[in-house]
Amino acid sequence: MTKQLLMGNEAMAIAALEAGVRVAAGYPGTPSSEIIETIARRRAEGLAHGVHVEWSSNEKVALEVLAGASAAGARCLFTCKQMGLNVAADPLMCLNYVGVKGGVVLVVADDPGPISSQTEQDTRRFAAFAKVPVLDPANPEQAYAMVKDAFDLSERYGTPVIVRPTTRVDHASAFFEVPAQTFAREPIDGGFVRDAKRWVIFPKRSYEAHGQINQRLSLMTDEFSKSEGLGRFNPVEAHGRNPRLGILAGGTSAANAREALRAIEERVRDAGAKLPAYRFMQVGTAYPFPAAAVSRFTEGLERVLVLEELDYVLEDELLRLCGRQHGGYDVLGKLSGSTRDRGENDVDDLSQRLAGFLEAGFSEGRTTDCAIELGIDLPLRPPVLCPGCPHRGAFYAVKRALKNVPAVQCGDIGCYTLGNAQPLDALDTCLCMGAGVTMAQGFAAVEPDRKAVAYIGDSTFFASGLPGLANAAYNGHDITVVVLDNATTAMTGSQPHPGTGVTLMGKKRPALSIEDELRANGFACIECADPLDLEAATQAATKALAYPGPSAVLYVAPCVQLVKPDRPVIIDARSCTGCKKCITQIGCPAIGFDAVAEGPRSAKRGQAFIDSDLCNGCGLCASVCPYGCIAAEI
Repeated sequence: MTKQLLMGNEAMAIAALEAGVRVAAGYPGTPSSEIIETIARRRAEGLAHGVHVEWSSNEKVALEVLAGASAAGARCLFTCKQMGLNVAADPLMCLNYVGVKGGVVLVVADDPGPISSQTEQDTRRFAAFAKVPVLDPANPEQAYAMVKDAFDLSERYGTPVIVRPTTRVDHASAFFEVPAQTFAREPIDGGFVRDAKRWVIFPKRSYEAHGQINQRLSLMTDEFSKSEGLGRFNPVEAHGRNPRLGILAGGTSAANAREALRAIEERVRDAGAKLPAYRFMQVGTAYPFPAAAVSRFTEGLERVLVLEELDYVLEDELLRLCGRQHGGYDVLGKLSGSTRDRGENDVDDLSQRLAGFLEAGFSEGRTTDCAIELGIDLPLRPPVLCPGCPHRGAFYAVKRALKNVPAVQCGDIGCYTLGNAQPLDALDTCLCMGAGVTMAQGFAAVEPDRKAVAYIGDSTFFASGLPGLANAAYNGHDITVVVLDNATTAMTGSQPHPGTGVTLMGKKRPALSIEDELRANGFACIECADPLDLEAATQAATKALAYPGPSAVLYVAPCVQLVKPDRPVIIDARSCTGCKKCITQIGCPAIGFDAVAEGPRSAKRGQAFIDSDLCNGCGLCASVCPYGCIAAEI
């Protein structure tokens, strides 16, 4: 064993390997991606033995792969972000009814903020809907321990188990004792045993299973209320005698609340005062709710403040418990307006709210405004496509091809969602992964006088684009699908996908052809071009847009993170007119403007300039410049 500083995601990967995981699968999504990558790295280094690890084509596929591996007796790990659980919902709901043999742990990373997601959906709600237990860690150390315990819990009750870290747990770091090597556990009972009554989900089986689910949830509720085992993740701390105030917290809110309370206590002590007595409880087993433990926590309390991200899950449960037991305490939280109704519960905000809550406990009539947002006004820095990103050329080429043709342009999830920003202004919609292709079909059906265009990246193409393509061809929708193939899953850290042929097991597989997939799904018109070759890219888009029926443009150029940059371009100050077209047309961050620069043709209008540290020499700006002022550096 060696002590190492690990990110929360890395620690959870190590925990799964220590627990003997045999099959790990997921789909990349920030903030969860490093879990699978850590397992793959340790396997490649010869430190993790007997484990199969893969990026699956999407989350549904990943969980179904693991369902089969679990039925064969293997311990399995699934990873995704909160949005990915939507994709995996179908197998998850059914897997809970069929049950598992080898332990199945789903690490689903929530993203309060949201920092890198479309929504702030709360996986704890999803777990209750699916009737699957969920553990809610406050820090990387708890996440590590919970993942290990989750495998035992899963096998003990025959159920999938969700561990729900949030961004701050995933990306925080702590020291851990890391084993030199890990070994996958042998399959339980020698592997898969045929049993149609168990593994085939007929209505009679589902009816019986529903009763079994309800029974095991009741047993888990009792188990979570004990002080040992998983119940240790629901600790209660007493501060002072005979408290009337209580603080109930879950996830990272518990860690941040503890830090805020320490700061409050220090300030009060320095002022020669004393805080009123209070009781603090962390709920780490969010579902099923540890009712008996929480009931003991609330004894003698008059007010309880509930702190949690994102939804009012614990608050709901506490209100139900209070009503069922005719409790005499008030419950404060999101529903009462006492805490933030969205986003993260940072230490500054919690300090203010906790100070107000505790002050109300010993100074009736004094109030603290808990609605003030603390922070510093910083300049807005919206995200932009990288300098030299091939997507910039693709968007600009399609806009040139459309000219004045009425159109609706449907986007998708990926780096290219940034095509909606000025000056490209190329996207009108973005819903969820794969929806650009299908939403365009809806627009085409209702507004046939508009040209419906859909953009989709190469990784999303394989993850969720194929069913929409088949639907377009089957129903004859007049749409143009623009596939942006940059040879990676760029948005989440450059992970491979079926179109790359690269696998986490080390073996290179034949890359799946996007052009062949388009043709197999009924697209007869497919135009291909390099998006950084502006004329060729525009011609390809023009041909596809003119085709009546489903058509496609395939733009192929690697992500700038994958290739060595060329020499930066330069702007000839003698011929620059200061027209700013290189800036206003494509918006590349490597192009700036000096408002006081003067030249023979720009006079006092100023001149554009190239930041050589950012420019990768793609040359798109040279194609845009109407005066030929931009050229490759000699």
